[in-house]
Amino acid sequence: MDLSQPSQENVEYMIEGIKNKLKMASAAAMQASAFSVDHYEDILDVYEVAMGSDRLSISQVEALVSELGRLRQK
Repeated sequence: MDLSQPSQENVEYMIEGIKNKLKMASAAAMQASAFSVDHYEDILDVYEVAMGSDRLSISQVEALVSELGRLRQK
């Protein structure tokens, strides 16, 4: 998938990938549609951090989830 172009489809793809990578117990509560393309660059940054590591520490997971929470539409 070409993530160089901001689109809602790419946002949803990245959020789903992050949820799978983090094996989030509350993944169902984090709907990809709750994220706007307005935050595309920030979501891409979170996606790249999540996907760029084979293993994430608990503190890394917490930081990524916190950042996703900040980026969610209210």
